Amino acid sequence: MNEPLVRVVRGSLTAEELAALTAVLAARAAVAAATVAAPAVEPVATWSRLERRPAYFSPVSWQQAA
Repeated sequence: MNEPLVRVVRGSLTAEELAALTAVLAARAAVAAATVAAPAVEPVATWSRLERRPAYFSPVSWQQAA
């Protein structure tokens, strides 16, 4: 079972202490979120070089069937 991150043992927080605790927890959460890196995506070219393709394909050719 996971242990709690913060536990109040006794007493109560003032408004300033609560604000400081909130700022620390928010900063810690932001660092944790920043360290989780998105998977790298390889760029894929969506264009093709026209000089490597024939200028014309017959409408009934096998190359048009794909």
